[in-house]
Amino acid sequence: MTWIERAAFFAPLDYAALGLLLGAWLWIGWKIEHPSPQRRSVSQMMDNYRRDWMREMVTRQPRMFDAQVVAAMRQGSTFFASTTMIAIGGGLALLGNTERLAGVASDLAIGSAPALVWEIKILVVVLLLANAFLKYVWAHRLFGYCAVLMASVPNDPEDPQAYPRAAQSAEICVTAARSFNRGLRATYFALASLAWFLGPITLMLSTIITFGVLYRREFASQSRTILISQSPYTET
Repeated sequence: MTWIERAAFFAPLDYAALGLLLGAWLWIGWKIEHPSPQRRSVSQMMDNYRRDWMREMVTRQPRMFDAQVVAAMRQGSTFFASTTMIAIGGGLALLGNTERLAGVASDLAIGSAPALVWEIKILVVVLLLANAFLKYVWAHRLFGYCAVLMASVPNDPEDPQAYPRAAQSAEICVTAARSFNRGLRATYFALASLAWFLGPITLMLSTIITFGVLYRREFASQSRTILISQSPYTET
């Protein structure tokens, strides 16, 4: 079977829905990380708070609180990486048993598409989850780097290396958080892509809902209002 024959199993609406999913995922990620100066995202504001956190760490004694915060962030990335790996395993298991999935779909009156169609739909979910897994693993590693850098910051604020190393720690922490957030967004859209099993219209609706939820949380949420009410000292 050629690729043209495989592509014929999907209607133009399916391709439009898949394009909308990928476009929404990429665009909201870019918008969150590159917002306009007049309307900053929650993620960007939190980056500034992370930089202020590292500056405050220089004069905080003891630094047990800072270590606990980094440990909590590493645990979060570990949890999501483990959960995503289990989900990927489940998706790969379904790839080897698409005939049963097609039978269930037929029983539920979802459709009677060939097994190849279900395999491709599952593969889209697995690829998004794989992307999320890699982001979580990289975030976990970067949080580890951040912990080492924090430990290297001199206890004396008069030391010429104190604030430069604190700034390095902050930037590594910002990069780790950015990778973690990218993993979360990929997970959200992986969940949205499950709606494709019910048809392209359902996929479009779930994509729009997911996009709206992410946009509201970053640009129109109550948490953003709280954060913007008292800006951190760091200049953007």
